[in-house]
Amino acid sequence: MFEQLTQLVQQYGGDAVVNNTAVPNEHNEAVIGETSNSIFAGLQKIASEGGAEQLAGLFNGTSPIDSSNPVVQQLTQQLSGSLGEKFGLSSADSSGVASSMIPQVLNSLVNKAKDPNDSSFNISDIISSISGNSGQTSNIMDTISKYGTQFGLDQNADGKLDVADVLVVTKSKGGIAGFIGKIFGSK
Repeated sequence: MFEQLTQLVQQYGGDAVVNNTAVPNEHNEAVIGETSNSIFAGLQKIASEGGAEQLAGLFNGTSPIDSSNPVVQQLTQQLSGSLGEKFGLSSADSSGVASSMIPQVLNSLVNKAKDPNDSSFNISDIISSISGNSGQTSNIMDTISKYGTQFGLDQNADGKLDVADVLVVTKSKGGIAGFIGKIFGSK
């Protein structure tokens, strides 16, 4: 997942880093690398500190991915501090880079994970990567499941999202792709 995340950061790094006069050109590549590292490490930290609900809200679309989102705030603050410390950027410049990059990258990451036609990111793989394949994976997926039942995805009305719901869906219009689309808000 880290390689795909780095590709997203490179994709959105043009204006925030490469075309930004506050970031010296000789640091462009390193700033982009630090941004990838910071996002990945920040998501891991949130998962390890019990932030399952925050991550679930991020990935299932119940929280906007902007400066009001606690995940965005935490990652932006972490990256901003790191850019100032490692590359000597002023507080305003490092905050500007971070506040520009983090929402764009996370929006793209979440949208790609939710898109059934885009196999570059898979929600389960993302959760496993950031949780280190620990018990946090099931906690985060349980939280996603909890919210999913609130949005009517419990196909057999047993109070949870599980394989039984998938079996009901496979026999209905839209099949698995339609069900996964419903979970992650695709139309």
